[in-house]
Amino acid sequence: MIQLRLFPGLPLPGILAILLLVSLLSCHVSGPQRGNTLRSAATAHHITMGTAASSMYLQDRKYTRILSSEFAQLEPENEMKFARVHPQRDRYDFHAADVLVAFAESHGMVVRGHTLVWHRQVPQWVTARAYSPGELSAILQDHITTVMQHYAGRVYAWDVLNEAFNDDGTMRSTVWYDQPGIGFAGLGTQYIEQAFRWAHAADPKAKLFYNDYGAEGVNAKSDAIYAMAQDFRRRGAPLDGIGFQAHVEVAYDTPEALASFAANLQRFAALGLELHITELDIRLRDSSADSLARQAKFYGKIAGICVRQPACKVLQTWGFTDKYSWIPRFYPGMDWALLWDARYRKKPGYFRVLTTLQGQEKSF
Repeated sequence: MIQLRLFPGLPLPGILAILLLVSLLSCHVSGPQRGNTLRSAATAHHITMGTAASSMYLQDRKYTRILSSEFAQLEPENEMKFARVHPQRDRYDFHAADVLVAFAESHGMVVRGHTLVWHRQVPQWVTARAYSPGELSAILQDHITTVMQHYAGRVYAWDVLNEAFNDDGTMRSTVWYDQPGIGFAGLGTQYIEQAFRWAHAADPKAKLFYNDYGAEGVNAKSDAIYAMAQDFRRRGAPLDGIGFQAHVEVAYDTPEALASFAANLQRFAALGLELHITELDIRLRDSSADSLARQAKFYGKIAGICVRQPACKVLQTWGFTDKYSWIPRFYPGMDWALLWDARYRKKPGYFRVLTTLQGQEKSF
C-alpha cells in the first residue's frame, strides 16, 4: 500500500531502483562516517588534519575529492610565497592563492598561510638591486602588511618566518638578515622579532608561527629556536607557535630519535606555545612492500607523538599523493613519500595514520 501511494503504477523493480538511489544520495549528503577519514578521526583529538595543496591541480577531480574529504586544513604549497604573490614591487598577484582559499572555504576547511619571510623564492626585483637596509625594511613591512590584511579573517595562522637558522644553530645569511638585511644584521633574532611585530600589527587575530626543518629532535638548531621562543615569550613578542616541518626518511625511525622528538615538543609546549607538524612526508628509496610497511609504522609513530602531546594541534602532510610530490626533484633516487600513491590508491601509511588517530594503535 505504501509503495503504491508513493509510486502509483510503477513496477516493483523500478520502485526498488528509486529507493536504492535515494539511499545512496542520502549517504553522500551525510558524508563519511565519523572517524572513517583522516579529517574526522583527527577531530576527535582536537587535531586539525591538513595538507599542502596547489591551485594547478584543482582541475584533477580525484585530487579535489580527496583534498576536500580527508583534510580539514589547506596550506598553499607555493601560491603565498613572496615571488608568487608579489612579483613586482608595485604589483601584487593574489589570484592563485585566492583560488585555494575559496576552495577551502567552500569545503569547510581552514587555511594556514605559508610563508611571509623566507630566504628562497624571493623575486628578482628584490635581489637584483642593492637596496639599503631602510629601503628593504620598508619593502618587507609593506609585503607583510599587504598580504596579511588581504587575507585577514580568512587565514587563521601564518608561517611568518621560515628557516632562519642553520643546522648548527647560527643565523642563516639571507637578504633579510644581513645581505644587507632590514637593519638588524649581526643582531641575532631581532629581525625575526620585527617581522612578527609587523605581522601582529597587520592582523592581530592571526596566529603567528616560526617554521623550520631539521629541528624535530633536540639538537643545535632546535636549541637555537627554543632560545628565541623563550626570549620572545618572556618579553611578550608576538609568537604563538612553532612549526616542525618533519621532512624525514625511514632511517630516522629509531627509539632515540622518536624520544628526542617527543621531548623537544614537550619543552616548547611548556612555554605555552601551540605546535604544528607542518610538512610531514617520509621519503623512500624504493616502493617495495617492506619499505612501505616501514614507512607506515613511522607515519603511525609520528601521528602518535602528536596525539599524545596536547599542544600539538595540527598534523599536516606536504601534499598527499605521490603523483605531485616534490621529493623526486630534490632527492634524486627517492620518492613514494606520501599517503596516496601516484594512482590515488591509499598506501599502508594512510591506514596506519587513520588507526592511530582512531585510537586503535596502542603501542609501537
